[in-house]
Amino acid sequence: MDLATIVGLVGALALIVISMLMSGELGMFVNGPSMVIVVGGTIFAVMAKYGLSQFLGAIKVAGKSFSTKLPDPNELIEEIVALADEARKGGLLSLEGKEVSSDFLQRGIQLLVDGHDPDVVKTLLSIDKNKASERHEVGSSIFAAMAEMAPAMGMIGTLIGLVAMLANMDDPKSIGPAMAVALLTTLYGAIIANAMCGPISDKLKLRAGEEAMVKSLVIDALLAIQGGQNPRVIDSMLRNYLPEGKRVVEGAE
Repeated sequence: MDLATIVGLVGALALIVISMLMSGELGMFVNGPSMVIVVGGTIFAVMAKYGLSQFLGAIKVAGKSFSTKLPDPNELIEEIVALADEARKGGLLSLEGKEVSSDFLQRGIQLLVDGHDPDVVKTLLSIDKNKASERHEVGSSIFAAMAEMAPAMGMIGTLIGLVAMLANMDDPKSIGPAMAVALLTTLYGAIIANAMCGPISDKLKLRAGEEAMVKSLVIDALLAIQGGQNPRVIDSMLRNYLPEGKRVVEGAE
């Protein structure tokens, strides 16, 4: 699990709730019509901009913002270098049946074992990488659209509340509920946009970049193994993908 995402979202929402409790009873910040306008309006407005399958798929993609399933790059490089050493000694067929930590790497190894040309290997794996990036981009854009739409729906709810209030100025009892709708819709829109959907959208962009980097690393590694490169050269080449501070020299304690 990605603690940064969980702690960040939960912490932001917790501080909002605490500030509400310090201002009075929590119940006065709960308003059904306001929730319907903002939550329902945001969902349906964004759904209208995308296909239903894309919208539902974004919920699944959002799970990536809470998880860190990608392999550690340094551990992945060490694993690949070991495979390269074995392939250099026993040939590509010696890699058949090898269990590895990444499904993407496993698929690539199978392509090498099957004897496909380097261009075919690169093309097939690049398509896989690009399609995954496209899915993540759509998921991120959907949450970005929700972050953009929620305040707009909050403003619509505010206008509805103000109209209801002004239309019933002669009835003092109706002014309070109408004003609550007017203010709480703006509050709900701001919370959804800035404490939920916006951060998730940005984290999905970060995850997409990390996954694309790992897959590019694997593609270059597989092509180097197929070309018979020295494992030490492969190790040096792959570590260029990492920030200098995260590069672990092979054999260092």
